[in-house]
Amino acid sequence: MYKYRGVKISIVEGDITKIKADAIVNAANNTLLGGGGVDGAIHRAGGPTILEQCKKIGGCPTGEARITTAGNMPSKYVIHTVGPIYDDGTKNEEQLLYNAYYNSLKLAKEYKLKTVAFPSISTGVYGYPKNKAGRVAIRGVMDFINNENDIEEIIFVLFSKDNYLLYKELLDDELGD
Repeated sequence: MYKYRGVKISIVEGDITKIKADAIVNAANNTLLGGGGVDGAIHRAGGPTILEQCKKIGGCPTGEARITTAGNMPSKYVIHTVGPIYDDGTKNEEQLLYNAYYNSLKLAKEYKLKTVAFPSISTGVYGYPKNKAGRVAIRGVMDFINNENDIEEIIFVLFSKDNYLLYKELLDDELGD
């Protein structure tokens, strides 16, 4: 576990749908109607309530965030955010990914949530290079903490050992002793 300006930052290798937090973040697509990867897992684990609420929301632009209840999962809410599809790094992908993390935390603050768990956004079928995406994720979280923090704990939940080790290395570089 790491500490940054009083906020606990931790990394976990595992399944984000099993995390007990005020909110877990869903790496969603623009429709919010479910898909593959993290998005599909969250919709399956949360049950039909999430899909019903997402239909009422009506979609989400890339880089923005929306919130629903967590249905059958142990968290209270799901913050759905849409990361960019990575092309070649020249189509504003970095800013859009940064916005996905930052805006998810702004929404958590608005709802007075204290613990937020993130997956590695845009690194699955959206093809964002994991190392670059990890750096953007950490910068977005740290900037939020610097600018307008009300969060007590941020958890990066990584599905694979490789991604877990990557985030550990990035956080050690950024926050290690």
